[in-house]
Amino acid sequence: MGVFYCPLCRLTAFTGRRHLYSGSHQQRLREALGRLQAKVQLARKMIKNAVVVKYEAGEHEQLFWCLCCKQEVKRHLSHGSLTVLHGGLLQHMASLEHKKEANKFWWENKAEAKLKQQFLISPEDYERFKSSLVKALDAYEEKEDEVIKEMASHIREVEQSRQEMVHAVLEPQTGTEFCDESSAFSTPGGHKSDITIITEEQLGPSMIQKTPDLDWMEGNHALTFIGHQESEGKGNVHTGAKPPWLLQDEEEFGSKQQIGPSYEEFLKEKEKQKLKKLPADRVGANFDHTSQTGEGWLPSFGRVWNHGRRWQSRHQFKAESIKERDSQRKTRKRPKSELQ
Repeated sequence: MGVFYCPLCRLTAFTGRRHLYSGSHQQRLREALGRLQAKVQLARKMIKNAVVVKYEAGEHEQLFWCLCCKQEVKRHLSHGSLTVLHGGLLQHMASLEHKKEANKFWWENKAEAKLKQQFLISPEDYERFKSSLVKALDAYEEKEDEVIKEMASHIREVEQSRQEMVHAVLEPQTGTEFCDESSAFSTPGGHKSDITIITEEQLGPSMIQKTPDLDWMEGNHALTFIGHQESEGKGNVHTGAKPPWLLQDEEEFGSKQQIGPSYEEFLKEKEKQKLKKLPADRVGANFDHTSQTGEGWLPSFGRVWNHGRRWQSRHQFKAESIKERDSQRKTRKRPKSELQ
């Protein structure tokens, strides 16, 4: 007995291939085959009655795990804008590669031989599926043609109703004008012109509702003319003025007004933006660069700029300052007689 790894149970068995006959392995095998069998049964229903639907990216791109081939396969078969439900699963189950891998899987895992045919699609069943698929495609095309015809008829009805509404709006207006001024529109022979006047009874209730309110066009609602409103020196394309792109620039008339900030202001703002990135409590942050300084602004211990380290020059400066203080104290303590 050697060490044996079972990919189905995902464990290493030290009893060798005896693990394949154990109860735990057979139970795991039945559970895995049961999950796959449920998917195959749904696909077998499509052999006699294939279903063709419109393609949807999220739903019709599903994959299923083939336990025998150990790979993912598309469940549905899609081409262009059409999808055959469970077509990919049937196509895979009918292939020779799947049949070989199924025989190998049944031999390696010691599964029941009578269950093997439930996971295979015979060539006869696959041909029956093809014939039902042809019928399903024809039915889908007929259904799409009917939908297109219904849409076309609906568009024609809408267009016809729109034209009828336009005629109904214009004809009553002309009829009422001729009725109100019948004396003005008489023929030379003394007979009135034959003008068809559409009344509310002829239009019907549906057309009366669609007709808009045109009371503002009657004579008692006269419009007042307030004259042409034109601004001095300005106009638009409707009043005959030149368009803006043909007008001369203001610089040609002597006005050189600058638009936006100058180059110097831009450089100052750029320096300010650089200083904002620096820490606010840095040395010299509050220094006024515009202040006037004399020649003696450097410190007396200027050795920092000459040689040595800064702490050495600082200590040397302190030592020299102490010596100067001591010498000043001694001169103060001496009597005047010694000084003379």
